[in-house]
Amino acid sequence: MARASSGRGGSWEWSRTAQTRRGMLQAAREVFGEHGFTEASVADVVARAGSSVGSLYHHFGGKTELFLALWEEHQAAHEEAAASAVARAKQSGAADPLGLFVAGARAFLEGSWERRDLARLFMDGNGPPGFELMRRTRSREWVRQNAVLLGAGGDPTARLTVMVLTTIIGEAGREVATSETEEEARQLIEAAIVLIQRLDPLHRP
Repeated sequence: MARASSGRGGSWEWSRTAQTRRGMLQAAREVFGEHGFTEASVADVVARAGSSVGSLYHHFGGKTELFLALWEEHQAAHEEAAASAVARAKQSGAADPLGLFVAGARAFLEGSWERRDLARLFMDGNGPPGFELMRRTRSREWVRQNAVLLGAGGDPTARLTVMVLTTIIGEAGREVATSETEEEARQLIEAAIVLIQRLDPLHRP
């Protein structure tokens, strides 16, 4: 067991800080999920976390920063899951770009169900000022990454198809997140995969 350090950078203090931040993020996730961003209050979050307003502002700066920290974690989880799924597919011998794309898309959609409370929170439009611009910017980057994965190159039709495919995944994620049951979510995921495979941007046989 690590001993507490008298220095500010000691492992015990770092662990306590990380635990405090994690507790606040979890509390914010619950409170935002129940009330939405606008109606949620810092007081609600700190009460749920068993912390203090001063501590919240020290670690995050305010309600907006808490919301954005949750969003960044959600996005990072999506990206990590998709990247891991693509890497596993490559290790198993898959080389076709569309097959790799499907592996990443499936991981994204499964994450939309697993973290459906966050997916619902971020898709309802109830966020801080500037959040929609951040989402659009991230979406454009997502399209760019998908175009690289699929090898769309500069062909206009292929690039537009990649945009359509990316939109399909995003909208399917919304439907998955609002599914009533896991079975319904699984059916939607499979339907989305079938649609993606039909819209191969490079028209491979």
